[in-house]
Amino acid sequence: MDEILLIDKPAGITSFDVIRRLRPRLGVKKIGHAGTLDPLATGLMILGVGQGTKKLTEFIELDKEYVAEILFGESRTTGDMEGEIVESVTEIAITPQALSEAISSLVGILTLPVSAYSAIKKDGIPMYKRAREMVKIGKTVTDVPLREMKVYEAEELSIAINRDRKQLAVGRVVVKVRFFVGSGTYIRSLSEELGRRLDYPATLLSLRRTKIGRFDIKDARRIENF
Repeated sequence: MDEILLIDKPAGITSFDVIRRLRPRLGVKKIGHAGTLDPLATGLMILGVGQGTKKLTEFIELDKEYVAEILFGESRTTGDMEGEIVESVTEIAITPQALSEAISSLVGILTLPVSAYSAIKKDGIPMYKRAREMVKIGKTVTDVPLREMKVYEAEELSIAINRDRKQLAVGRVVVKVRFFVGSGTYIRSLSEELGRRLDYPATLLSLRRTKIGRFDIKDARRIENF
C-alpha cells in the first residue's frame, strides 16, 4: 500500500511531531495516523498519506503488541516518568515466582482506571487538559474514568535479580514485559495494576509498540530515512 507508511517513532516527540516532520520531506500536506503514541514512547505508527488517510479507520481498532519497562518503587501523577512522584518505596523484595504469577494474572478482561493524563475525553474535554488545569490551581484529578481493557498475552522478558537469586534487587527494580492487547488498552494502567497486585507502587519507565495487527516494527522506517 503506497499510501500507507509504517514509521518507527523516536522518543521525545509527539505523534503530531512525526507528521509535522514528514510533511516537508514527502512534499504532502495531507497526512494522518491510526493511533497516537505518548512522547516518551517509541515504536510503530501507521500513517496515511494523501488518499491513504481514508484507510486509517481500518487500522485503529487492531490489536497491538508492546514491550514495556515497569519501574517498581515509584508511582507518578501521569503513570509514567513525565509526572511528579506520588509515592516512593526504597526497599523492594519480590520473588521471581510472585512476579511471574502477577504478570500472568493480568491476562483477561480487566476494568481499570485510565491515567488522568490520557487523551480520553470526559465531558467533552481531554483528560490531560483537565489534569493540567487542576495542577495550576494546586489540585489533582481524582474522578478518572474506568475502562475495559483486554490483555491476550503478558510475558515476562527480563528482571533484575540480586546475587543470591532468591529475590529481586533491593531498590530500583525494573521488569520488562511484553503485552499483546486489544485496542484501547493503556499500558500505563497495566503497569500500575501490576504494582498493586504485588503491593508496591509502580510506574511505566519506557514503552515501545512493536506490532499493530499484521504490521510489524521491523518493517517500519525512521523519519530521517526519508
